[in-house]
Amino acid sequence: MKGVVFVEFLELVEKKFGLEVVDEIIEKSKVTSKGIYTSVGIYPSSEMFQLVQALSKKTKISKDVLLLGFAVHFFSYIKENPSIFIKRYSNPINLPASIENHIHVEVLKIHPNAELPNFEVVEQTKDSINFLYKSSRAMLFFAMGFIKKTFEYFNSTANIVYKKIKEEGTEVKFTVTTIHESR
Repeated sequence: MKGVVFVEFLELVEKKFGLEVVDEIIEKSKVTSKGIYTSVGIYPSSEMFQLVQALSKKTKISKDVLLLGFAVHFFSYIKENPSIFIKRYSNPINLPASIENHIHVEVLKIHPNAELPNFEVVEQTKDSINFLYKSSRAMLFFAMGFIKKTFEYFNSTANIVYKKIKEEGTEVKFTVTTIHESR
């Protein structure tokens, strides 16, 4: 997993819970990196799960809620990263529809060893998208937070429904439909 993910996660933890909590979750999780991450480094994804688990235990906040919140925070990094081209999309449906064939292609140009989740579009209309999320990391709530933040970015809202195809969350079907405000 790219180091920037760890750096952003620990920055969020410090901002929300304080530096003492950052130190405590690093110590309790016993990560091999000892919490020393660089944005360009690559680290085992198991370390992220250890940190999230330790934070969940410390704060009594579920891992799913923590991942959802982290996705919202991480969206700011993605939005400001010029290599991802988020500003080229005209609506919130086009962005998740292009993750696999555009955004991930660009990310892999910069970070060729990145382990990325798979987003397979099953069906897409002007106002909705159905896609399969596949990842050995089972971070479906991170994906959900990203989708929510995408709609906020486009000043829109959506109904997001998910169904786990594999119980552990490594394969999930998302159905996302734009909610149109009645005037």
